[in-house]
Amino acid sequence: MKRGIRGRLLLLSLTILISIVFFLPSTPVYPTLPDWWKKYMPGRGVTLGLDLQGGIHMVLEVEEEKAVENLVERTASSIKELLDVEKLPAESVKRTGPSDLTVALPEPDKKTDAAKKIEANYPNFVPKESPGNTLVYHLREGEVNRIKDSATTQALETIRNRIDQFGVAEPLIQRQGPRQIVIQLPGVKDSKRAKELIGKTALLEFKLLDEDNPLSRTLPLSITALNEETFMAEYGSKVPEGDDLMFERVVDKASGEVRKRPYLIKKRTIMTGDVLTDARVNIGQFNEPYVAIRMNSTGAQVFERITAENIKKRLAIVLDSNVYSAPVIQDRIAGGNAQITGSFTTQEANDLAIVLRAGALPAPVRTLQDLTVGPSLGQDSIRMGIQATVLAGILVIIFMMVYYRMAGIIADMALILNLIVLMGVLAAMSATLTLPGIAGIILTIGMGVDSNVLIFERIREELRQGKPVRLAIDGGYDKAFLTIVDSHVTTLITALVLFLFGTGPIKGFAVSLSLGIAINLFTALVGTKVVFDFINSRWKLQRLSI
Repeated sequence: MKRGIRGRLLLLSLTILISIVFFLPSTPVYPTLPDWWKKYMPGRGVTLGLDLQGGIHMVLEVEEEKAVENLVERTASSIKELLDVEKLPAESVKRTGPSDLTVALPEPDKKTDAAKKIEANYPNFVPKESPGNTLVYHLREGEVNRIKDSATTQALETIRNRIDQFGVAEPLIQRQGPRQIVIQLPGVKDSKRAKELIGKTALLEFKLLDEDNPLSRTLPLSITALNEETFMAEYGSKVPEGDDLMFERVVDKASGEVRKRPYLIKKRTIMTGDVLTDARVNIGQFNEPYVAIRMNSTGAQVFERITAENIKKRLAIVLDSNVYSAPVIQDRIAGGNAQITGSFTTQEANDLAIVLRAGALPAPVRTLQDLTVGPSLGQDSIRMGIQATVLAGILVIIFMMVYYRMAGIIADMALILNLIVLMGVLAAMSATLTLPGIAGIILTIGMGVDSNVLIFERIREELRQGKPVRLAIDGGYDKAFLTIVDSHVTTLITALVLFLFGTGPIKGFAVSLSLGIAINLFTALVGTKVVFDFINSRWKLQRLSI
C-alpha cells in the first residue's frame, strides 16, 4: 500500500474515532461508561434547543420612558441637595413631566443665582419658560434618546447576568427591535421562579421612615394580604406629599400566614443599590437566611455618614417598592457591610442575592409574549426528526446502491461518515440542536450525495472514452473538483448570511448546514477517493462497477 493512501486512511480513522468520542456524552451509553472515561474524556455533548427539550420563550419590552423619568427624579433630588449646599434653598424640586423638572424658589430674587448653579452643573437640562419664582428645565432630546437606547442595552446585559447565575445551559438572550428582548431558556422546569427572576426590577433603595408624622403612629401593626386595597382606600388620602405607604411581608412561623406590615416612608432616597459590589446568602443565629451586602468605597462613606446622622431612627431597605426590613440605626456603621433580613426562604434569599449582584434593571420590563414549551412536544419533535433523517438516509442509500452499484456503496459509506463527523463536531462545539438544525442535517445528506453524483458522472465519461479505471477515477475527481467547490461555497455563503442575520432556530439551521457543507467537501473529495485508491492498489481493477 502506498504511503499516501495509508496516511489518508489513518486520517479518516482518527476523524471517525474523535467524532465518536465527542458524541458519546449525547448518547444513552454515556452514563454506563467507567469513571476514568468521564474524568479524562469530553463530558459535554449536543445541547437540545427549546423546541426539543421544552422550556421558556419570552418576549419582553423595556419601558424606556421610565428610565428617563427615573433619571429626572434622581436629578431633582440632586439639584435640591446642590441648592441647599449653595445656600439657595428651594421650596421644592420635582419632576413635572416625562423629561421636565420644576424648581420652586421661596424668593424670586434668588432665581438668577439658582439658575446659574443648575445650568453649570447639569448641562443636559435646557431651561424653558419659567413663570414667577419657578425654574423649569427640559432634558435634551439627544440625551433622552441616549437614555432610552442605553436602557434596553443595559436591561439585556442585566438579564443575561441573572440567567448566567441562575444556571441555564445555552440560553438565547438577544435584542429584537429598538426596545424588545427575546429570551429562550431550554430545559427550565421552574418557570415561575425564572420569570420572577428575569422581570424583577431589583431597584434597591435606602429610605428613612417618617416617624414624626402623626399618621405613622396610627397605622396598624399588620394587615392581611387580602386587605391591602381596603387599607389603601382608608389611609392613602392621608399620606403627606413627601411620603409613601409601603409594606413589609411578614410570615407567621406558627401558622404560615402571610401578613403585611405598613410603614410611612419618606419618598427621598438617601442611597441606592448601585454602590453594591457583592451580595451573599448567610444563615443567622436563629437559622434564618439573610443577604449580606458589601458596598464600594463611595457607598461605604455615604452609608457611614447616613447612619451617623440618623442614630435611633429607622432605615428602610426597599427593593422594588417592597420593604425587606426597617431596622433602628443604633450606631455609626463603617466598612460598607450591611444585612437584608426578612421573612423569606433560602431560595428566595438566593434569588434576591442574584438580582442584587447582577444589578438593577434600568427600567421596568413588560411581558409581551410568554410561552412554556412542554417536554412531550420536544420528545415528539425529536422522534419525528430522527424518523425523517433515517428515512431520507435509507432512500438515498438504496438509490445510490441501485444506480451506481459498487461506487454507490462507497458513496453511502461517505454519507455515513459525513453524519458521524457532523454530530461529533456539533458535540465538540456544545452546539444547540433545534428542529431547523435537524432540517439542516437532512439537507446535508442530499448535498453529500449530490457531490458524489457529479464525481461518478465524470468518471463514467472518462470510462466511455476508453481510459483505464485508475486514470478514469483520477480524471473524474479532477474535473468535478471545481464544480463541487463552487456549489458548496455558494451554499456556504447563504448559510453564513443566515447565521449573521437570523435569530434563534434560523441560526441553528445555518450552523448545521455550514458544518455539513464543510465536512461534505472532506468526505466527498478525500473519503471516497482514498477508498477507490485503496481498492485499485490492491486488486488493479480492469472494470469499475459504476
